[in-house]
Amino acid sequence: MQEEQQRLLDDFKPQSEAESDWLKNIFGFILKHHSVLTCSPAPSSEVHPIPGVYQLSVCAVHSIQKKLSIAHSLPVSYRLLSVSELVSQQHLSCVSNLSWSTNQQRAWAREAELAAPGHKALPRVNLLLIGCLTEGQGGAWRLKDSSGSVQCECLSPSPQWLNRPVFLPHWNYIPHNASGQAEGCLELIGPPVFLDSSPELGLAGSCGRGAGHVGVREAAKSLRNRVKGQRLTVCGEVGSVCPLLELTGTSFFCFTLTEETVSVSVLVQKSRVWWWPCVHVGLRVCVTALRVCALRGWRGNNILCVTQHSQLHTNCTHAHAHTQSQQDTPTSMMTSQAACVDEGSGEEAEPEVVSPQFGVRMKCSRIINYQGTVSKVLSEGAGLYVMDGTVGMCLSYQPRARRTLRVGDRVELHHVHFLYRPCPDLPPSMLCTCLRSSLRVTTFSAVGGASASRRPGDQVLPRLLLQSDRAVSDYLWACHVSSQLTDSLVPTVLQLPSVCLLSWRLMEKHLRHHRRKHRDIYSEMLDTEHSCPLSQYSVDPSVPQCVGVLELCESLQTDCWSSFCPRSLVSSDGPSMTRVQLNSALSWSCRTLTSDPRTGTSLRGRPLLLVGVLQLPSVKAELKHCLQLSDGTGSISCVVTETTEDRGVQGGCFNTAWIGCLVCVFRFTMVTERFLQSQFPSYQHLDQDKFITHKHCRTYLQFSLDHVHILSPSVAMDTYLRQKGAESCENERTDDGEASARKRKRIDEDEALPSASSPGGGASRPCISMVISVESKEGVAWRNTGARSNMKDEEAGLRLHFSVKAAVIGSAVSWERDPKNVPITDTETRAGPGRVYLVFSGVTARWFPVLQTGNVYRLVAVNAQDPSALIGSELRGQSRVKLHADSTLQVQSDWRFYTLTHPRNTCTQSVSRIMSVSEVLDTSLELVCFQGLLTERIPLCDRTTDTQTRTGVRLTVCDHTGSSLQVYHKLSHTPYPPGLLPGNTLLLSRLQRRLSRSGSVYCSYLPISDITVTSLGDGSSAHTPPPPMMHLGHWLLSGGQRCPLARVKGHLVCFLLLHLQWVCSLCSSTYTQSCSSSRCRSTSSIFQAKAKVVVDDGTGEAHVWFSGSLVRSLLGLADSQWEGLQRALRVKGHIRIYPKGRCLVSDGDSSDCLHHFLSCVCSSDVVSRPISFTCRKLTNQRSEEVKRFTRCDRDFLTRLIGPLQLTCLDLHADSAPLLR
Repeated sequence: MQEEQQRLLDDFKPQSEAESDWLKNIFGFILKHHSVLTCSPAPSSEVHPIPGVYQLSVCAVHSIQKKLSIAHSLPVSYRLLSVSELVSQQHLSCVSNLSWSTNQQRAWAREAELAAPGHKALPRVNLLLIGCLTEGQGGAWRLKDSSGSVQCECLSPSPQWLNRPVFLPHWNYIPHNASGQAEGCLELIGPPVFLDSSPELGLAGSCGRGAGHVGVREAAKSLRNRVKGQRLTVCGEVGSVCPLLELTGTSFFCFTLTEETVSVSVLVQKSRVWWWPCVHVGLRVCVTALRVCALRGWRGNNILCVTQHSQLHTNCTHAHAHTQSQQDTPTSMMTSQAACVDEGSGEEAEPEVVSPQFGVRMKCSRIINYQGTVSKVLSEGAGLYVMDGTVGMCLSYQPRARRTLRVGDRVELHHVHFLYRPCPDLPPSMLCTCLRSSLRVTTFSAVGGASASRRPGDQVLPRLLLQSDRAVSDYLWACHVSSQLTDSLVPTVLQLPSVCLLSWRLMEKHLRHHRRKHRDIYSEMLDTEHSCPLSQYSVDPSVPQCVGVLELCESLQTDCWSSFCPRSLVSSDGPSMTRVQLNSALSWSCRTLTSDPRTGTSLRGRPLLLVGVLQLPSVKAELKHCLQLSDGTGSISCVVTETTEDRGVQGGCFNTAWIGCLVCVFRFTMVTERFLQSQFPSYQHLDQDKFITHKHCRTYLQFSLDHVHILSPSVAMDTYLRQKGAESCENERTDDGEASARKRKRIDEDEALPSASSPGGGASRPCISMVISVESKEGVAWRNTGARSNMKDEEAGLRLHFSVKAAVIGSAVSWERDPKNVPITDTETRAGPGRVYLVFSGVTARWFPVLQTGNVYRLVAVNAQDPSALIGSELRGQSRVKLHADSTLQVQSDWRFYTLTHPRNTCTQSVSRIMSVSEVLDTSLELVCFQGLLTERIPLCDRTTDTQTRTGVRLTVCDHTGSSLQVYHKLSHTPYPPGLLPGNTLLLSRLQRRLSRSGSVYCSYLPISDITVTSLGDGSSAHTPPPPMMHLGHWLLSGGQRCPLARVKGHLVCFLLLHLQWVCSLCSSTYTQSCSSSRCRSTSSIFQAKAKVVVDDGTGEAHVWFSGSLVRSLLGLADSQWEGLQRALRVKGHIRIYPKGRCLVSDGDSSDCLHHFLSCVCSSDVVSRPISFTCRKLTNQRSEEVKRFTRCDRDFLTRLIGPLQLTCLDLHADSAPLLR
């Protein structure tokens, strides 16, 4: 060997010691791996003499010199590397090209990065590879030397390449940690250089018609007339190539040979599956030794099958084949590419099938060819990519390829299905491959870097697709939801494999109409009339859209002020409002959006789904006394209602088992409350934002637990569901029960209050418990408890505080571990009932939203063994001791409450009876508890300042009879209450019933009062019952307490007063050309109108006041006449008309044309007509008065009841006269 090495040195005459060492390394490497490099030739190649070490070394050096950009030199900077060294030492993706100069490499890198923005070109390495291309397991090609082998991917390999010593001048290497595969992958960019004695013979194979060769037509006839023992050699053009499949441990694939309109199918299996990379559409091949066989499972049809003696011949060299594939690209492929991007043509060309589902269209896909570049990897595991920035591609209906696609790969697709808008969350044009489709990489990507979308858990989705009968539209939606849930839940809430299962479960719950027929793989690959699961697909524009909590909050914040229009927030009397009235009306407004656009105004054009964990409010929450829905991106407050099991009625959330559950809310209302401080001078200035001094908003959700799916239950919820004993309910509302609960990484409720569901949450620590039944609950409020040094998240000296009065069902019981919500034991009910006051302050006030009156809870004190911690006094547990005061307990931060929905026994409860609004109006009790529908909410502002500081709210509630009641709620010492919106039903506990000076009933909020939202409206408007119809005579005698608001039908007898005026919007003085007040310099004016009329309904009469736009309707004037009347009054400023007041003097000259016109209008027959209106009884009703009557020469004095004083709120449509 030393002689051969010296001979090599003499032949190449190294000019330096470095070149000499480099040649010696080449010789030593070939000597070491000579046994592998001289492996047996492939069956399809000719037999060549085995070269020796010297011959291989000389050939290798000559090949290297030919590839160099600098002639007559040796690349001493390049190092020859073995396969094992490449796999073990090269951990970064790289490229090697021996022929590149430095400038060429820089230009290549610049071009690659421009083609794939956001990605870096592969770094160059000076490495050389020599080995032997061999067949691997499952038809894979591998590069092998004596140290090992590595997976090898080729662009257009030839069968003559196999089992020959090669030198690789240009290649990429993608290690396993960057490719998402089990091992690294070597990508051959250029053809290999053969090191045997006759390399040129292996680059081309004869494919002409020789002796025994038949064409496709003759082969098709042989299929119909099968002859035993017949072997065929068939030549033709490859029409389609099916993917490589593996069934029951056997790998195989099929391809078709075509000749004009005739085609035959060829089945390749066993030792010839390595042909698969060598066959592509458009290539002319010749296959020898084919036999005719019957393929079971394919309707008994015959097929050509390869044998052990079969060989594959191609008719061109690698370079020729590469050029031909570029030149022979079918014209239809380029046309189809344009059609994919053109949305209009794609929409028109697809036939539609009528579907019985509303809004769902069934469409037929088109078969096209396509070539393009991978521009984005959406999900490797799910097989989703984006081509050319606009066209989506789904590969999930094919087996997973050994090499995953990378950004920058140039691919060629044949017989691919084109779908238009199968999923609204993905690109509108989608390409989906089936078992008849072929995908071939024509150019490997020049950029590297790990893909951000590489999620190993996504591989679960294709397996679920294979096991189910879901259609492609459903699968694409599930993949998108899985991607969104991964961003919002992993790793804070869930682990990655669980996310895919959850997304699949969501798809099965919400997409029930997209199903496909059973899949027949042989028919899908081989039938002439192609049919597969992708042949038809559904287009549903109303498919739900899953959003994250942070995305939802940001969208609501943006929508809050983008939709803000001050003119739409004021009533029709806005132009006549003064400055104080206008700014007070704008100080609070609310915008409600529904999750489903089919039921009202929505944030998006599709129904929304929200996935998160229900939690108690955190310390940093803006709304600290309502539940939160949280995911990994953020949290949002929620007003939640729940249906009771025993009565089936809606109420506040009471079941603590919901805390810690991962849920999907599929029907909810998004609420945005706006708070505004402004200084608008008048209605005309509402379009100028400069008058807004401060603004902010609060966002929260409203939903019922009836509209929630449990995706992963908490431990307490799992116990609760088992107690119900309904397996069907558990299967519908949970996702794999305890299995999902074990996989999920639960969120701790707070540092001060660990979750019982989380590891280390105290489940194995000793504790004591006590069962209580809540009798009453105070409202949460800010209390001054003194400043403390550890109050970092609260106001100094102010802490949230509330208390609960509860009946104790039994004595305190010790436990070795937290019992949670297990059924009540006999030990817990032995002692007699008592009373206890529970005081919640600071962080423990977060239990406020789930403690509801009338429910039974287990109070658990963790890390405690002394029963006196829950009894409240050591004397209570002793015999013959009677305490005359109820115990008071300060709830600690680590205590927990669990709802017991199936208590064994109940104690006598002194729960206040819930009255209706009508009963509150009639009762004489001072503290009342009642339920009603909220119909109106008016903010109360401090009018002593110019900042419109909110001091409280005035709520109007009514019942089914239409009786209404006003409630005044001060907000000075209570946190802001969410959910006080028109349309919601409220439970108002322990409010003070009061009488006004005029005798009207109203209620006020006390420190011990509480307001709970028990039922949610539709979010659009309050569907309130109409006020009761009243007779004027009966209403006058009733005193007004029973019904302050009513409807009246009567006849308009006459006008008593008509007053029209222009006033200053700031000081309300008369305004002509300027304000009449010398102290006011305002330049804005408003038009005001009011009228007083007499209405008689046969039982009595009333004086009714009309104002604003109602006066125009009352007079029957058109809009143009009303505007002309305002212009005519500009100069004069004001006018008063007393049509029936003969003893009163009207302002102005009675001969004035305007005065005469208004007098005629007020006394016309059109105005004196039957009317119907809704009105409110004024509080300043006059009592009896003494009136003098004169008859002849005598005077009479008598006591008369004053007329009923009413204010019209709405003039009904049937009362409008014909416009003049």
